[in-house]
Amino acid sequence: MNRPARRGLGARQRLTLALAGFLVLAGMTVMTGVYAVLRFLPAYPLTTSDPSRQFGVTSRGQILTALVQVSGVVLLVLAVIGLVGGWFLAGWILRPLRRVDAAVRVAATGRLDHRIRWEGPDDEFRRLADAFDHMLDRLQDAFSAQERFAANASHELRTPLAITATMLDVARRDPDHDHAVLLERLDLVNERAVGLTDALLRLAAVDAVTAASGPVDLADAAWRAMADIAAEAERRGVALERNLCPAAARGDDELLVRMADNLLRNAVRHNTEGGTAWCSTGRTGDGSAVLRVANTGTVHTEAGAARLTEPFLRGEGRTRRDGEGHGLGLALVSRVVAVHGGTLELRPRAGGGLEVTVTLPGPGEPERR
Repeated sequence: MNRPARRGLGARQRLTLALAGFLVLAGMTVMTGVYAVLRFLPAYPLTTSDPSRQFGVTSRGQILTALVQVSGVVLLVLAVIGLVGGWFLAGWILRPLRRVDAAVRVAATGRLDHRIRWEGPDDEFRRLADAFDHMLDRLQDAFSAQERFAANASHELRTPLAITATMLDVARRDPDHDHAVLLERLDLVNERAVGLTDALLRLAAVDAVTAASGPVDLADAAWRAMADIAAEAERRGVALERNLCPAAARGDDELLVRMADNLLRNAVRHNTEGGTAWCSTGRTGDGSAVLRVANTGTVHTEAGAARLTEPFLRGEGRTRRDGEGHGLGLALVSRVVAVHGGTLELRPRAGGGLEVTVTLPGPGEPERR
């Protein structure tokens, strides 16, 4: 909402007047001091020992009168110098603000990718520019998350809604249709739509995160995730093997547990009966924390493995026969790794399966944005 702007002087005009006023005030102070000192001159006529040299000012009164006249001229000159010099000085001082103002106007048009990227000294203007860039980062993340959520939701929810509409249309056309079977199918479709909505909301929640901090251990996150997935792995006939060494990092504990859980569930579900899923944690030579999850399974190409972090893309195609998963697991993992300043690497294993490596900065490392 735009408020009506009050008409008045701009910042440059006000600063110019302030500088000119300060200069005139300083000149008046000096002149007043000189005037006060000259009042102590003797009141008798001033003469010179050389009669041939005569001055036009021969008394204290005349000296003080001349001083006042000269002071008026000097103050007028100081005012002119203050206005002219102050105008250029104010323009030079306010020049950085013009860059900020231009960036604000560009952002107001909807271009949230514009940044100031100030490279000057670390002063108030640099901090203002950095704060503005950080604000645009947050806004761009929020708008991007909103757009991704809307696009993903509209794309994926269209299928269960279309199936529901089709089944209802069939029921209308055939009143003698077995309603118990219809209700069972509708319940299954509705349950899947609810699950898909929950998955989209979880992904949107992670998209909204831009910073996380706190001491965490990837080994602890992996151990908790393995405990949750153990029953499903046993039911599917997949063996779980682990080698969990301390891997200290900084981040959000709940998000990292969710990340490990998604990786392990993918490793178990996209596997073969009698296959194996491996999980290990540790540290690199430079102090980074590493989580590595690998499994047996179908053969992937390098290009195919790189695309698995795209939303709704599953390792076995767009759909799964068992109806589990929504193709958002690795997309969520990718976003969690990104907000922690880490890296995610997916490599196909020789003979089938996938190896996923997550590397996060150690406790004392800067985030790799």
